[in-house]
Amino acid sequence: MKTIPRWLLTWAFAGIAVFFLACGGDSNDGGGSSNQDNRDSSSAPAANADLRLAGADPITLDPALAGDAGSATYIVEIFGGLVTLDKNLKVVPDIAESWTVSPDGTVYTFKLRRNAQFHDGRPVTAEDFKYSLDRTAKLGQTASATADAYLGDIVGARDVTRGRADSISGVKVIDDSTLEITIDAPKAYFLAKLTYPTAFVVDKQQVESNPRNWTRKPNGTGPYKMAEWRLNERIILQANDRYHLGAPSVKRVLYILAGGSALTQYENDELDMTSIGVNDIERVASPRDPLNAEYKSGPELSISYIGFNTKVPPFDDPKVRQAFAMSIDREQIARVVLKNMVPVANGIMMPGLPGYNQNSKALAFDPQRAKQLLAESKYKDARGLGQITLTEIGGGANAGITTQAILEMWRTNLGVEVSIAQSEAASFFDDLDRGRLQMFDIGWIMDYPDPEDVIDLLFYSRSRQNNTGYSNPQVDALIEQARTEQDVTKRLQLYQEAEQLIIQDAPWVPLYFGRSHIVVKPYVKGLEQPLPSVIPMLRYLSIDK
Repeated sequence: MKTIPRWLLTWAFAGIAVFFLACGGDSNDGGGSSNQDNRDSSSAPAANADLRLAGADPITLDPALAGDAGSATYIVEIFGGLVTLDKNLKVVPDIAESWTVSPDGTVYTFKLRRNAQFHDGRPVTAEDFKYSLDRTAKLGQTASATADAYLGDIVGARDVTRGRADSISGVKVIDDSTLEITIDAPKAYFLAKLTYPTAFVVDKQQVESNPRNWTRKPNGTGPYKMAEWRLNERIILQANDRYHLGAPSVKRVLYILAGGSALTQYENDELDMTSIGVNDIERVASPRDPLNAEYKSGPELSISYIGFNTKVPPFDDPKVRQAFAMSIDREQIARVVLKNMVPVANGIMMPGLPGYNQNSKALAFDPQRAKQLLAESKYKDARGLGQITLTEIGGGANAGITTQAILEMWRTNLGVEVSIAQSEAASFFDDLDRGRLQMFDIGWIMDYPDPEDVIDLLFYSRSRQNNTGYSNPQVDALIEQARTEQDVTKRLQLYQEAEQLIIQDAPWVPLYFGRSHIVVKPYVKGLEQPLPSVIPMLRYLSIDK
């Protein structure tokens, strides 16, 4: 899962661009005191970096705990797993050079590359993967909100996440270079789930010798190594020249964490690429502007939405949720407030995702019907709703322009006053996972291009990623059937049926789908088009000055 604040979706782009989605806040994973810096005394000055990007301190660098796009941006470059996604979002070999699947589709046997190493040169073994998967599942008992969702198909994984076992019975070491994973049923999406950080390998010796601070300079297996991390200032990644898929061309990458106007920094040649926000889009998109020649735009596999906690008043009543949804003019938000930067969401599954239905229809803007629904609800009118709070990530005095527009629509069209609460990212995600938020302002970026990653993970009643508490037995039945359906067309139809039921029940207000808007210096090669998801991309880039 890569949950990200909705206002950031309009300021950032995915893949390479999700560098700018990194959320601020100190690490919760034992990343050390906020006063401690990680510095490589042998590092060259930051000014010597080959590639300079805007970023922010990650919430965590522990793959087992990753749940937000900002953290994943760094994690996918520093660590790796059995398989990965390429630039076309296809599952391809990573540390596993090959694999076989049993005739019944439940047993995967992975052969590891002989040349795969941790950054310190130690070879990666099947035992390292066994340790890492068991560790992630154990953290699922207390700290990891993603372990159950991404490893739960493996036989015995949920026994560990629920505290009934210490080791995943479905993960077996055959020999140093062979790992066997057994899942509970044949599932078309299983390999794609292994591309998520919860399945990445970590160094047992490092983790256990320094459990509180190991993520300050992790000994990963990915194309880049952590060279320097100075909180609120900069992160420098150094190319791993022993990387098993080939040494990256870009040797040093600098992330500037200190803030400021990224576009101004770009124009001053202090950044090599950056995203474009709503205040600058009309200028940069104009052919008359000098920056237009460096401007790129493309669709994302992401969605921005308002989520309701369906287990607490007043959003335990579907008519109240529907009333709130039908009071929002999403066209005005996309076209006027956000200046046509994003397409209006007509459903939950976005264009480019298998199963996307262009005929899907979100609840229409209809203030009169919204008032009628509120009157028909058990709360009767605005006074009966009680205090309502929308929580978002932030620390500023004012809500963002999109949030302000939505609050005004609820006030004008429904007669409801909604308060705003802001919290830093780590606290927000913790409260979200624990079901403490009444209503929240957020986004979802796809981890892999399969509808299971949004319909199942976010709306199945027993999913730990179901942050709205939504429950519909019909939806559950469709999802359960889709999990093991081998006919591709029928499987996608099942997800589409579930989507329509979810839209009507309104645990979400889908607002808009993501779209990337960036500027890139001409000498940065390999980024012909912004990519639609968070994948390891730095190794594909080169600098040609």
